Amino acid sequence: MKKNILYTAFLAVIISLPYLIRLFGSKDPGKIAGIDLEFILFGFILVTVSLFHRKILYTALTGLGSVTLYKVLIQDFPLIQHLGEEKMILINLFGLLLGFALLARHFEESRIPQMIPQMLPSGWKGPFVMLAIVFVLSSFLDNIAAALIGGTLALVIFNGKVHPGFIAAIVAASNAGGSGSVVGDTTTTMMWIEGVPATRVLTAYIAAVPAFLFFGYFASRQQDRLQGIRKVHSGKTEIDFRKLILVLLILSGAIISNVLLRLPALGVWAALLAGAFFTRTSWKVLPAALKSTVFLLSLVLTASMMPVERLPSASPASAFFLGLVSSVFDNIPLTKLALAQNHYDWGMLAYTVGFGGSMIWFGSSAGVAISTTYPEARSVGRWVKSGWHVLLAYLIGFLFLYLAVGWKPLNY
Repeated sequence: MKKNILYTAFLAVIISLPYLIRLFGSKDPGKIAGIDLEFILFGFILVTVSLFHRKILYTALTGLGSVTLYKVLIQDFPLIQHLGEEKMILINLFGLLLGFALLARHFEESRIPQMIPQMLPSGWKGPFVMLAIVFVLSSFLDNIAAALIGGTLALVIFNGKVHPGFIAAIVAASNAGGSGSVVGDTTTTMMWIEGVPATRVLTAYIAAVPAFLFFGYFASRQQDRLQGIRKVHSGKTEIDFRKLILVLLILSGAIISNVLLRLPALGVWAALLAGAFFTRTSWKVLPAALKSTVFLLSLVLTASMMPVERLPSASPASAFFLGLVSSVFDNIPLTKLALAQNHYDWGMLAYTVGFGGSMIWFGSSAGVAISTTYPEARSVGRWVKSGWHVLLAYLIGFLFLYLAVGWKPLNY
């Protein structure tokens, strides 16, 4: 009861704060202590999500409504024009999150995950190899797909007993693996579209690999102590080749439509519709996936309306800072602003904004997607406490890249 009252109080602050500030007056009604009111509102939204992780959807929608009303009614924000600019990103994320949720179910039903434990080494090296698979998959797939495939594997391999630190590591492996590939993450694809050479983004792997080795080792140890790989194998496992073919079609569709059209969601759903002719799809997974999808899109759209027109000058320090910010602030608008500013070391930026979101579960689309499979991951405290190695890995990878290569900015 007390928690519900407290939650209601937080929502009341989110809804009424802009109008209370104007009512009681201020030298600058759009700021509090020199900070833009939108940032304060967004901060309240994120704190509320962190404290009341069972009500994240209502919080995100309430926050989106409050910020939108404030921007439109008080600041004359051009909402229609803004939605036109953001629509392709939102459509793509919507399609990918729902489509890859179905992909994960088809992958599970193909029975491939049941065969994987027999192929993995014993002890902590088994979980480590599984994370390496996620890392490699994400280099040519979208990081959302890699994370969901990894999450499905973990459920089967560890008999449903997955350590929170290992869940964080699955997300980190998918984000790290996608950071150096122009088809591995939305942010790197954005850089590629704007004209950044793929080879300049590739240098992100100089940071991503040592970061992976660090968090991968500690997360694998955590998982092995909780639940090792179950290699009990009774009878012969028969692969459902129709499901496997559909999984391959979905992955191929995502890659091809990303390269040709910069819209991987189109290829995903084209493959899903084609698959309906030769196998059954478990549509019942969509309601849970839809909640996570609407939550993420609400945060992305809210973040896109923040007044972040001015960034610090491009430098190693600002790239590092943007990575930290991306753990709580969607990395898509940050990347758009960095591209507009230009003169960044694009490999360093790809690593920081791509991998940085792994430090908190809602900091990346992969983290939000995997929370559908593992609802316990929505606790920020548990994620940070158990996934401490991800934060240290971010720092290690950044230092390794900076010391090995230095700062090499490029105007595209």
